[in-house]
Amino acid sequence: MIYQKLNETIIQLVGGKENIQAVVHCMTRLRFTLKDRSKAKTEELKNVDGVIDVVSNNVAYQVIIGTHVNEVHAELVSMLGINPTTDSNQATKEKKHPLKAMLDLVSETMTPVIEPIIASGLLAGFLSLFTITGVLSEESPTYILLNSIREAVFFFLPILIAMSCAKRLKASPYLAVALAATLVSTSINGVAELSIFGISLPQTTYANSFIPIILAVWFMGHLTTFLNKYIPKFLHYFLNPVLIMVICLPVTLLLFGPIGIWIGDGIGLLFKLLMDTFGSWIVVMLYAAFQPFLIMLGAGNFMMPLALNFVNEMGYDPIFLAAATISDLAVAGAMLGYFLRAKESKQKQLFGTVSFSALMGVTEPAIYGAFIKYRRPFIAVMIGGGLGGLFAGLMNVKTYSIVWGLMGLPSYAQNQDFSNLIFMVIAVLIAFIGAAVSAYILGIPETNTAKNEEETFSEETALEKESTFAKKLTLQPVAKGELVQLADIKDQAFSTGALGKGIGIIPSTSEVVSPVDGEVTVVFPTKHAIGIQTKEGVEILIHIGVDTVELDGTYFDTIVQPGDKVKKGQLLATVDFDGLKKEGYDTTIIVVITNTTDYLDVIPAIHEKLVLNDEMVTIVF
Repeated sequence: MIYQKLNETIIQLVGGKENIQAVVHCMTRLRFTLKDRSKAKTEELKNVDGVIDVVSNNVAYQVIIGTHVNEVHAELVSMLGINPTTDSNQATKEKKHPLKAMLDLVSETMTPVIEPIIASGLLAGFLSLFTITGVLSEESPTYILLNSIREAVFFFLPILIAMSCAKRLKASPYLAVALAATLVSTSINGVAELSIFGISLPQTTYANSFIPIILAVWFMGHLTTFLNKYIPKFLHYFLNPVLIMVICLPVTLLLFGPIGIWIGDGIGLLFKLLMDTFGSWIVVMLYAAFQPFLIMLGAGNFMMPLALNFVNEMGYDPIFLAAATISDLAVAGAMLGYFLRAKESKQKQLFGTVSFSALMGVTEPAIYGAFIKYRRPFIAVMIGGGLGGLFAGLMNVKTYSIVWGLMGLPSYAQNQDFSNLIFMVIAVLIAFIGAAVSAYILGIPETNTAKNEEETFSEETALEKESTFAKKLTLQPVAKGELVQLADIKDQAFSTGALGKGIGIIPSTSEVVSPVDGEVTVVFPTKHAIGIQTKEGVEILIHIGVDTVELDGTYFDTIVQPGDKVKKGQLLATVDFDGLKKEGYDTTIIVVITNTTDYLDVIPAIHEKLVLNDEMVTIVF
């Protein structure tokens, strides 16, 4: 838990665990879906050590961390008790505008897929460099084997897309992958004169595509929900998977495949019309100039499907990938200009670090760490990136592989197109130098650093003082008996602490009483478990016996109902523990705090014997 302190502070300042509906991440940002954004203390969060910046907009509540965000996110979801694979499903419960929901889906789906795409794109760049220098020939076994990585990533792109978007669309990722694999199989992909149920199928190439599988998985998610509702539960495991596959495949072949291809062709025709009408140079110039604004809005990945569509249709991308690289180098140049202009060592360190990161194709640290704060670098990138994009557009620069950034430049010489590489190098130099000179001339606005540091110090001091007055809540035993530590319980879900910290009691009486004042939130139909919540929000689960759910209420007489207010020591249930023993069941009563992670600590008692006036568990908060 390297980032535990950072995550604890983030959780506190976004309004607490109960205010977090979902959290995902991209390359540098934690993207929160908050139930109530007004509870978030954005300005305080911006001053936290380890947080580059905070951006709250219509896309998401974004906390900018840096390129190590993956590790921070992993610890964060662990502390929150959230399953990261179902995280986005929870976020989809929030009602969104359909267009915004679609943009979010595409952007979030492409984020995890970018990793293999970057790998294959950079590999293509290096292979081009090796063939240019004569290190490898395109006919050599080494070249063929390494090139197969690049080819496989894009050929099987529908499989990667299916895995990435399945959970977001409430579909089984394994069934989604099985469907995608079927579509790219030699029996279907690009095969003519196919038919199903006597209906002729259009010839469709699914390899390298992305829209058909997204539509298919969307349909699969809705079909899964429908079947889960109307198919008897005991048949779900056996019947639902085969029904899902048998229904989804023909629907995809008849409907979503052609629609997806038409949409892809339509996107291509739209941009072709723009290029034919205005010239490709203006589109490249505008994208290179304004890409930082798209990244700031969380829409930076949306250009990826468009670029993929161009490469699939034309064999190269005439707009987005070259413009993205030019823009990244312009960002690096702007930060170099600020590095040369800065006088404070802390500023130089910041500008130097984010400049190098942008040079490698990751611009978020620069945009959120410096651009938003100083604003003038946006103008520098518009000047430098716009000039570089203008030159690339006029020279008709082509991007043959899905790659961007400095390391991808060798790929522009693919197909022995050396003039294409030269024009691209000139374009990025124009962007880099133009942005660096512009940023240096524009200068660094003065900031009231001393005041900010003083305010931060005051806030930290106040938080430290507040934390010294920790509160606690004690739980009395739910029954007289012998104490058992949770690790010794013969039930893995409880003994591992997966359900929260707590304690066990081997009862010596038949009565089970309330450990606190609170409200009964749940009484299981089998009467073996009762949930209580206190006014402080502590959630307590009282589980009577191990595996006693199998008895379906036999030997249990529950006194309370959900919604009842109870006092400490009030009778909840009477249990025939002797009957349980005769049936061979463990009679241990298990008490756990199911929202343990909300509190500083949950401390079980260490007495060997417990009576009703003892302290069974202490919650510190």
